[in-house]
Amino acid sequence: MNQNNLLLSLLAITALAGCKQNTPAAKEAAPAPGAKAAAAAPAAAKTADAKAGPALEELRPVLLDPAAAKAPNVPDLFRVRFETTKGPFVVEARSDWAPKGAERFYNLVHHGFFTDVAFFRAIDGFMVQFGISGSPTIAKAWKDAVFPDDPVKQMNRRGNISFATSGPDSRTTQMFINYVDNFRLDKMGFAPFARVVEGMDVVDSLYKGYGEGAPGGRGPSQGRIQAEGNAYLGKDFPELDYIKSATVIYTATESE
Repeated sequence: MNQNNLLLSLLAITALAGCKQNTPAAKEAAPAPGAKAAAAAPAAAKTADAKAGPALEELRPVLLDPAAAKAPNVPDLFRVRFETTKGPFVVEARSDWAPKGAERFYNLVHHGFFTDVAFFRAIDGFMVQFGISGSPTIAKAWKDAVFPDDPVKQMNRRGNISFATSGPDSRTTQMFINYVDNFRLDKMGFAPFARVVEGMDVVDSLYKGYGEGAPGGRGPSQGRIQAEGNAYLGKDFPELDYIKSATVIYTATESE
């Protein structure tokens, strides 16, 4: 079982058993029609020619061992700048909102996990989801690296960020940014740990043309992302947007 899909669908807030869909069927998704799709660069080219250098697992071997991928002195508040194929946006994470979620997020950023990671599930009027490594080796290492839930202290407002889950204490690396106020998610245990503080227009502009993922929609299968990585996404879903890098740009402690 792939360990990180949002429990919801756009039309009915019901469980999406799967990646955090439960082993979805490997359903073929049609490429985007028209000349734009024909001219689109594959994922590797769209993410700064990832094939030109060493693979991420070679550059950051610590990502193959989630237990070791922990940063010292996680700050109480920190900001992260995401560089994406649509431009930059900045996220502010707060330990007082959700300490375990903020800590996992900081560790992932600190060790470069988000390099060349796709926004693989973007649904207008709902949310955009990301957090499966484009490296199948790294994705496999993190698939079962679960960490405990946080109590929900903040609401799933537009711009707030929560980890995806398939049930109690099942969070790993996938997360989503709310496009709208999704207050129904609060009672379902989705605990926001961060919010977009700059560049929400960039988040709004991320490609949404594929819609819901397989098997319920024509978007990517999370099982295949886990197994095949960016090679699969670049071939079958060339319009997707990606994170180029994520960098901590500001930190603070409660005493400051």
